[in-house]
Amino acid sequence: MEENTTIDSGQKTIRKNLLTTLKESGRLGSTAFLLVLSVYCVLLSAFRLLYTGTYGYLSLNWNLFLAFFPWLLTSVAVLRKMQSRIAILVIMAIWLLFFPNCLYILTDLVHLRRIENAPLWLDLIVVLSFAWAGLCFGFLSLMDIERFMKEKFHADAKTVAILSVCMIYVAAFGIYIGRFWRWNSWDLVGNPARVVHDMFDRFTGAGHSYRIIGFTTLMGTLLNLMYFPLRYMRRNPAA
Repeated sequence: MEENTTIDSGQKTIRKNLLTTLKESGRLGSTAFLLVLSVYCVLLSAFRLLYTGTYGYLSLNWNLFLAFFPWLLTSVAVLRKMQSRIAILVIMAIWLLFFPNCLYILTDLVHLRRIENAPLWLDLIVVLSFAWAGLCFGFLSLMDIERFMKEKFHADAKTVAILSVCMIYVAAFGIYIGRFWRWNSWDLVGNPARVVHDMFDRFTGAGHSYRIIGFTTLMGTLLNLMYFPLRYMRRNPAA
């Protein structure tokens, strides 16, 4: 009995400390929002499963987990108040590798023409909900990366903005690789030589480079136009 009481007390202390840390870092509100949004997405996919008896779009839960990882990575760095520049650089490198997963879910809209075992309006809401959650995880984690660049590497506002634009375009290219070439972040870690070889072959193939450049440019521009207004409003609440 005493052991159970001790465990319960310890769990309450951990939850209290976590809430205090989140509140002090200014992340309590955004964390609560992301939690509610993620739960909504999972419940929505479960409802679709029960409604149709099929597994269409259930994979979006895995995509959402992959989108959650970059935000978790930067959140741990912020909450632990990491000071080492080397550690921050490692985190930023890993983050950039997985950042496209946050934005990738937006392209799952292509499945609306392929999976037809539920009302179109329901599937539209399901995909948009997961896509919005992924974008929120990605954009909030990008704001953390900007914070690292300013605080740890003393980059000025203009440099940070330019780097953010570039990272979003890199992420757009990553989305292309994932959507059309079916490579993912794990492949870049586990089999980088094959990925690079495949990229070279496709870039040198007839007509491929134009589609790659076109998709990357247009998707990257769209994502930048989505990110920077949110970035501005978050920093200027009166707007």
